[in-house]
Amino acid sequence: MTTPRPETLAKLTPVLTKRWLSPDAWRIGTYEQLDGYAALRKALKAHPDDLIQLIKDSGLRGRGGAGFPTGLKWGFIPQQPSGNPPTVPHYLVVNADEGEPGTCKDLPLMTHDPHALVEGVIIASYAIRAARAYIYIRGEAVHAARRLRSAVQEAYDKGYLGRNILRSGYDLELVVHSGAGAYICGEETALLDSLEGFRGQPRLRPPFPATHGLYASPTVVNNVGTIASVPPIVLGGADWWKSMGTEKSSGPMIYSLSGRVANPGQYECSMGVTLRELLELAGGMQPGHNLRFWTPGGSSTPLLAAEHLDVPLDFEGVAAAGSILGTTATQIFSDQDCPVYATYRWLEFYHHESCGKCTPCREGNYWMVRVYRRILAGQGTHEDLDTLLDTCDNILGRSFCGLGDGATSSVTSSLQYFKQDYLDYIEGRTAPKLSDKTLVGAH
Repeated sequence: MTTPRPETLAKLTPVLTKRWLSPDAWRIGTYEQLDGYAALRKALKAHPDDLIQLIKDSGLRGRGGAGFPTGLKWGFIPQQPSGNPPTVPHYLVVNADEGEPGTCKDLPLMTHDPHALVEGVIIASYAIRAARAYIYIRGEAVHAARRLRSAVQEAYDKGYLGRNILRSGYDLELVVHSGAGAYICGEETALLDSLEGFRGQPRLRPPFPATHGLYASPTVVNNVGTIASVPPIVLGGADWWKSMGTEKSSGPMIYSLSGRVANPGQYECSMGVTLRELLELAGGMQPGHNLRFWTPGGSSTPLLAAEHLDVPLDFEGVAAAGSILGTTATQIFSDQDCPVYATYRWLEFYHHESCGKCTPCREGNYWMVRVYRRILAGQGTHEDLDTLLDTCDNILGRSFCGLGDGATSSVTSSLQYFKQDYLDYIEGRTAPKLSDKTLVGAH
């Protein structure tokens, strides 16, 4: 167990997580004692356009994986002349359908501090002139949904939601909607279709949600962490937010460490922290384990190796290393883990969760799973590796949405860094990990 150095401890910047360990942190009384809804009072005194500009000035980027500038996304919503209500309804939709392997930062936020999200929703809705907002939460997240619905009711009871919020003249209705547990609904347009009562499948774009979103109306879709970041920015200001993080990736980020670490969990640090520093904060690797490979942002991001320990974990730094920051779901694997088997397990997930709308994702993942089963059962061939790369080439950029693209990330990156592991299975140096039973229908 390693003890973090003072300079590493200084990287911890609890903003979204600062209330998590407070007694009854999910209750509105605790939240109000700890700056809760102070940002809302401040925001309602400002012009909506000024709030959008504030978010632009802060440099806040989406915490859901893509890292798109939040203020810019809000600004895409077509606005009426100042003072006039929109002729077409505007909507805010919060994407709380966290379901990718390794991702686990939104659920604890909604469980331990749901009012942070509720307050962010109200401010964001006011900024984009929306009178109705939705939080779309994953169906399996029963406990988080209960906490969230309780927080919404408390907010209604206190006058933070409903008609004439805090006597400002602004009205907002907020609905918490539970999905049915489909990974595809994490894609924003599939989420919107599901919210409208249709089967969750991605839409053809353009048109984009900013002009034709929920019920064909202007809609902003943001991640839980993005919206929960709004109240602290309103209270602290853009310069304070930019004092954390890097020039192009401002603010703190919740990094979710799981796997072969001594103390897995959520570590909120300034963006740009390295994995070496995160491991130091987490007590190092588990005894007897040495880092071999890891994901910087969940299973849909290309794998990185031990050589990338000092890569800055911000949008630019991770991209320069050949991966994607994604949801900062940092899964840690050691020299006792097999990158071929890990990739196979992830592919099983993507194959199972493919919505089936487009051929590349539906067929490509189906066949790649079968190739992996052959390799792991000791019956693979050298040609299988070319088949995997060719299949990935036919999925990447040709799928209907980004979820198909993400399925290829671990395949291509594991072949890039750990091709020898594949060859060891194919050439018989590594004992098969799967039995012949798994090959039924795999050829």
